[in-house]
Amino acid sequence: MRHYHCPVELTLDVVGGRWRVLILARLKQGPLRYGQLKRLIPDISEKMLTQRLRELEADGLVLRDATSEPELRTDYRLSPEGETLAPVLQSLYDWGQSRADRTGAIIDSQG
Repeated sequence: MRHYHCPVELTLDVVGGRWRVLILARLKQGPLRYGQLKRLIPDISEKMLTQRLRELEADGLVLRDATSEPELRTDYRLSPEGETLAPVLQSLYDWGQSRADRTGAIIDSQG
């Protein structure tokens, strides 16, 4: 078992970098298909999105639901463990919005 020097270190180890946090933040709003996630995070490559989704699934933060009726469809959603991150993700969102308001930064939100 890995030892950490601070709870924030553990949190960052689990949540990871920019793409993982953005994926989790989008899934906080509800289940999404791969294509929807790609449109909501336009700067991420398909390879990176696939890798990060697999990592988040392996870490138990995201669930992948595949159905074949009437056509093949894969939805991603937060797992119960991932849902425990909702307050953290909301705090990041709120701080970013406040910072944008204070500094005049432009946020081109797509949903």
